[in-house]
Parts: sequence; C-alpha cells; structure tokens
Amino acid sequence: MTTAQPALSNDSTDNDHRWERVRVRDKSADGTFYFAVQTTGVVCRPGCPARTPLRKNVRFFDTLAAALREGFRPCRRCRPDRESTEDRHRRLIARACRQIESPEANPSLAELAQAAGMSPAHFHRLFKRLVGLTPKQYATGVRNRRLRHALDDAGTVTRAMYEAGFGSSASFYANAEEILGMSPGAYRSLGAGESVTYAVSSSSVGLVLVATTQRGICMVAFGDSAEELVRACHERFRLGTVEPGGEEFSAVVEAVIEHIDHPGRQPLELPLDIRGTAFQHRVWHALRQIPPAETRTYSEIARDLGTPDAARAVAGACASNELAVVVPCHRVVRADGKLGGYRWGLERKQALLDRERESAPSRD
Repeated sequence: MTTAQPALSNDSTDNDHRWERVRVRDKSADGTFYFAVQTTGVVCRPGCPARTPLRKNVRFFDTLAAALREGFRPCRRCRPDRESTEDRHRRLIARACRQIESPEANPSLAELAQAAGMSPAHFHRLFKRLVGLTPKQYATGVRNRRLRHALDDAGTVTRAMYEAGFGSSASFYANAEEILGMSPGAYRSLGAGESVTYAVSSSSVGLVLVATTQRGICMVAFGDSAEELVRACHERFRLGTVEPGGEEFSAVVEAVIEHIDHPGRQPLELPLDIRGTAFQHRVWHALRQIPPAETRTYSEIARDLGTPDAARAVAGACASNELAVVVPCHRVVRADGKLGGYRWGLERKQALLDRERESAPSRD
C-alpha cells in the first residue's frame, strides 16, 4: 500500500466514538466517516451489515478518498462508493426543505412526498427523524422567520403579512403575538424610521439612561455601567437612529434625575412616548396614580382595572415597563408584602421605596 496522510490514532476519543457507531452498525452515521479493515483490505460505511471486525484491525478515515489513496478497496456489501440509502434520504429531505423554504411555494405533505417518491406516511416519518420536526412544524418555523424579517423591512404590517405567506389576516393575527412575543405593531415600533436621543447620568440609585424620541421620553433604565445601558438602548431601538444627546438634552435628563432623587417633590411634566399593548397602557396608567411612599399589590391593581383574575398579567406589564420610576412599577408588591420582581434589581427597588418613605411629609 502507498503511504498517505495517517488516519486518526486508534486510541483517540473521536475514534472511540466512531468504533461504537461501527459496533452497533449505525446507518445514521453513514457518510460522516469510513472505516477500513487492514486484514481484508476493504473500506466500509459505519452501518455495513458484514461481520464486525476486530477493533485492532480497524482504521478510520474522514473521507472515502483518503482510504482509497491508501489502497483500500470499496466493500461489496455496503458499497461506500455509491450513494447509500441514508445519503439518498438526506438528499431528498434537504430538497424538500428547500421546497418548503421557497417563498413562491406552499407545498402540501402529499406534494412533498410525491416529489420524494414516497408515501406521505413514510415521508413524514423520515422527515421528522432527519430534521427533528414534522414538515408542518418546519414550514411554520420558516414562515415565522420570514414574518420577522418582513416586519423589519416592509413598509406596513399588512405587506409583511402577505410577504411571509399568511393567506389571511385572521390566521396572521391569531398567531402573531406568539410568533413575535409582542403585537405586530409593537414589533414594528423597534424604532424604524425614528431618531432616538439618549444620555447616561448618575442618580441616587445608580447610573440611569434617559432616551427620547420626537414624541417624548421613551426609555428610562438603570444599570451598572454606561456601556451596558447604551448597548441596551441600541438594541431596543435597533431599527432606528440612536445617538447621544447634546447640551440641549441635559435639561431633560436633569428633570428625570430630579424626579428619581426627590420623589413627590413635583410631578414630571415632560411628554412620554410609552409603547405597549392596550392592557399594558391601562396597567401603567394605574401605576402612575399610586402616590409616592405607597404601594399596591398586583391583585389590587388587577381588581381596580376590573380584571380581578389578571394579577399575573399585571405583573407581566410591570416587568415590561421601560420607564423606570416615571412609571413607578417599583410601587407594586406581592400580596404577602414582599417586593416581588423588578427588572432593575430588588436592591434598587427597595432603595427607591425607602427614599420615598424618607421624603414623605410627616403625619404628626
């Protein structure tokens, strides 16, 4: 035999894994590597049905060509020099995936199976085994991904809906929030076409970022570093133009810092650009009615809104609030009096409540 680049050593971890695949005749490993038997001079697929050779006589190769260069000949039982059944199945399923991904087509299971030359039941089982999803689940994932991209690029939600392959607005809106994690309108509001101005400053409870659009304050967030806060602002409004504010922006920042450091001294008069669902807006409006130094429970807020069973949804709306202190979600606590959650940290929530109580006028 001629000398060529040596195969991996027989005591390597990788080859131990390969030997196990050979020992159990794992057809799913066919095409991923090849093994040669030095006593017979043949090279085989991992799933070869021939008698299992002794481990000491086996060498492994990444490719068939590497084994052939060293003088091994193709096995006549597993025929590694021809397309295997597993390789053919992979090729057919890969072609079916391309069919599903085509924006011009919406093939049915029967059409996919016919193109692959299989029965629908056999094709369905094979597709799920190789892809890990059913054809319908794969198609849903493709359409959902297409929807997200279309919403980033399209001028309107309606246009994005049809570009993604939704046949009707009913099916679109029935699944949109599950797909996007938010309403389509909210997804489109990631700053597309807008200019966002921001600045980072210090407050009594740590660094705070204040950002505005032309409509008003759109973000007030606490953080441990300016870099972290600026990065979060860019991500939140990633479809817009995000730039640091100049000298004229300092008055806005100072007003917000004053509102944080001296709660209850005077209400914040600046306009707000609050983005959320109709229910979130109702919750956030209710939060702004809670006086400084007072708290409400999630259940109390839900009851005040006329939805007594929606305490968990109220908690979700509080967690989605992007205007720290301006929309005082820190004033909402659990029914047992414990703090509950706070996206900017429980220590900061406690500090805000303590500061409000310290600043509250005496009742004596």
